[in-house]
Amino acid sequence: MPGRADPSLTRFRSAVEGALAALEARRQEVNDLNVFPVADGDTGDNMALTLRAVLDELDRLAEQESAVDEIGRDEIVQSVARAALLGARGNSGVILSQLIRGAAEELASRPGELVDPILVAAALGRAADRAYESVREPAEGTILTVVREMAHRAASELAHRPVEDNRLFPGSGEQTQNRMLAAILASAVETGEVSLVRGRDLLPALRQAGVVDAGAYGLLVVFSGVLGVLRGEDPPELEHHAPARVSHPQHESSTYRFCTNFAVTGEDLDATHFIPLLEQLGDSVLVVGDPFTLKVHVHTNRPESATALFAEHGAVSHLDVADMREQVVERAERLARSPVHRCGVLAVVAGDGMAELFRSLGAVPLDGGPTLNPSTYELLAGIHSVPAEEVVVLPNSANVFMAAERAGELSDKVVHVVASRSQQAGLSAAVALDPARDAARNARAMTAALENVRTGAVTGAARDDKGARFRRGEAVGFVDEQIVAWGEPEQTLRDVLSRLAADAELVTLIEGAGAPLSGDRVAALAPEGVEVELSRGDQPAYWWLISAE
Repeated sequence: MPGRADPSLTRFRSAVEGALAALEARRQEVNDLNVFPVADGDTGDNMALTLRAVLDELDRLAEQESAVDEIGRDEIVQSVARAALLGARGNSGVILSQLIRGAAEELASRPGELVDPILVAAALGRAADRAYESVREPAEGTILTVVREMAHRAASELAHRPVEDNRLFPGSGEQTQNRMLAAILASAVETGEVSLVRGRDLLPALRQAGVVDAGAYGLLVVFSGVLGVLRGEDPPELEHHAPARVSHPQHESSTYRFCTNFAVTGEDLDATHFIPLLEQLGDSVLVVGDPFTLKVHVHTNRPESATALFAEHGAVSHLDVADMREQVVERAERLARSPVHRCGVLAVVAGDGMAELFRSLGAVPLDGGPTLNPSTYELLAGIHSVPAEEVVVLPNSANVFMAAERAGELSDKVVHVVASRSQQAGLSAAVALDPARDAARNARAMTAALENVRTGAVTGAARDDKGARFRRGEAVGFVDEQIVAWGEPEQTLRDVLSRLAADAELVTLIEGAGAPLSGDRVAALAPEGVEVELSRGDQPAYWWLISAE
C-alpha cells in the first residue's frame, strides 16, 4: 500500500494547489491580456499547465511507499523542477518553469535548513536569475522585471526586519512558519503589483495595447494563491485589468505561424549548441534544462525541422504545436464580442465607502490617500486601468488638476480632465457619464452638472483659529471653501445645511470616519421640503461632505 504522505509534502502540495486554483479562477483574464510577444491569448493556459504538472508530480511522490524524509529534499525539488520543465508550454510556461527551477535549486542547496523568510528570499532571487538566463533577449516590463523587483523587495525586507522575524528554529510551529512566510511574500506581491503597472511604460507593445503583461499578472495571481493558503483564507484580491481592445494595435508575429514546444531527453545535451540552429528556423527561441533533459520553444513555420535538429542527440517527446494565426484570430473575435465602452471615468477618492459610491456610478476609483494627492504616475496607471477607449478624469481636488492634466498628456488614450474640486462635487459630475459618448461630450456634460451643484463640509478643527472663532476639535462648517459656521457639531451642521438647501431640491450628505452624530440625527437637521440622501464615504478628515442640487 502507498505510504502516508509526509506533512511537509502535504503542505507544499496545498500551496501549489492554492496557486493553481487562483490562476484557474483568472485564467481567461490572463489570456485576454496576452499581447507580447504574440497576441495568441494563451498565457493563462500555459502557466496553468505548468502548475498542473507540478501538482501531478507531488501526487506521484506522495503515493510512493518511501517517506519524504527518506527520499530527501534534493530529489523532491529536482523532481518538481523536471515536472515543471516537461509540462511547460509557450514563453510564459517555460519562463514559469525556470522560476520554479531556480527556486528549487536554492532549496536543494541548503539541506537541513527550515523554509523561513531568509530561504524564501534567496529562492526568489535565484528564481529571478534563472528566468533572466533562460531568455536570449530579456524584455523589461514583463514577468522578468516583476519577479526581479519582487526578489529585491524580499531582500530589502530582510535587511530592515528583526532577526527573529526572519529565521525559524527547530520547534517552531506551522502557524509561526506560515505567518512569517506570508509576511515576506505579501511585501513582495505589493511591490509586484506596482511593477506590473509600471511595465506598460517599459514595453511599447504593452503601452500601445493599453494592458499589463499577461505573464507578470499571472505570476502575481499565483503568489496570491500561495498567500491565501498560508493565511488560511481566500487569496488577497488583486486589481482586475481590462484586456486590450481590438481598436488598439497589438503585437503579432507576421513571420512565423506555429508555436512549437517539445522535450528532449538524452546525455550531454548542450542548450547553447541548439539555440543558433533554431534561430535559423524561427524566433522566440527558448532552450532550457540540463544535460539530460531540455525543453524547447520556438515560433517557426517548420516544426518538423525543429524536432529534426535533435534526432541524433536524444528522444523527442511532449510535442505540442499551436497555430498562432488561428489563436490570434480567435482571441480578437472573442474580445470583439465583449462589451466595449467608448468612455469611462477615473475618480480620485479617499475612503472605502467613497470608492464604492463612485464605482456604483460606473467610475473607476483611484485611491488618492488621506490628502487626495496621487502622483502623475499613479494617475497615468489609473487611466490605463479604466476599461474604455477614452477617459474623463475627476481629480476631486484643486491640488490634483495639474498632475491629472500631465497624466492625460502622457497617456495614449484620449483623456479629458473635469475641474471637480471635491469628492461630493465629483459624484454629481459622475452621474452625467454616458459610456457610449466620447470623452469630450462627457466632459462637457459633467462640467455643466458641476455648475448646478453647491458643496459644503463639516469637520473637526485641526488647530485653534487665529481669529478666536473656534478651538481645536470643535466643529467647523464650510460652504464651498468659505468657513460659515463653527461650534458644536449638530448646530454647525444645521447652519451649513440651511445655507446650502436654499433653492435646492436634493441635499446629499456623505458620512466620513469619526462622524459624531448618528444618521437619524443628521437627517432630522435638513430643512423642511428638501429631499435628503445619506451615504457612508469613510473619508478621512471630514465628518460630512455635502452637496446640494
